[in-house]
Amino acid sequence: MDNGALVASVEGMARINTTMRWLAPLASLLGVAALHCPAQAQTPSNKYMWIDKNGERHYGDSVPADASQNDTRVLNNRGLEVQHQGAGKDAQQLAEQNRREQELAQRQQHDHFLLATYANTKDIERLRDERIDQMDAQIKAAGSYVDTLDARLKGFQNQAMNFKPYSTSVNARHMPDGLAEDLVRAVKESHSQHVALEGRIAAEHEARDQFNADIARYKELTSRKDQG
Repeated sequence: MDNGALVASVEGMARINTTMRWLAPLASLLGVAALHCPAQAQTPSNKYMWIDKNGERHYGDSVPADASQNDTRVLNNRGLEVQHQGAGKDAQQLAEQNRREQELAQRQQHDHFLLATYANTKDIERLRDERIDQMDAQIKAAGSYVDTLDARLKGFQNQAMNFKPYSTSVNARHMPDGLAEDLVRAVKESHSQHVALEGRIAAEHEARDQFNADIARYKELTSRKDQG
């Protein structure tokens, strides 16, 4: 190697050493800065803010289990609200809310049925009269059957009065098994048919009230439609 090359090599090594001396403390500084600036990938994309039972706000990467039903807001990495979860409701409140929602859905469905089925209130009145006439005829037939059962029961009761324990005569005999069985069956059948008859009468009243309510509701719906 000639003197020129040797000098150039020495000067190059000197520059490298000088650069390394500057890089060493710089690398140390960069390392310290990295410790104080976590990588972006380690930062959660969302934060949570929730309000405890005392009305105090709390922030964190997740909501504690005991605060899951509290008023909670989800924040993005800029601290902006992206979702709001209202305070949880107890079982009674949820049940009441579900009941109201179901009633509203049923009412809307029934309103649609009324408007789609009937052309005017006369159609509802006509159907009401037909249905009530049918139910009245069924009630009349059921009433006649009940009267027959009651008369039959009365006959068994009159026979039973001749036997113990209903007769006061000292010479009265014990009631025959056949008569006792007929009496028990007649009592049960009479009671059952009386209950059924009362049910038919109640159903007739309910149907009449429902038809009248439908007529009133139909008038209200069509009146709104005409005004609109």
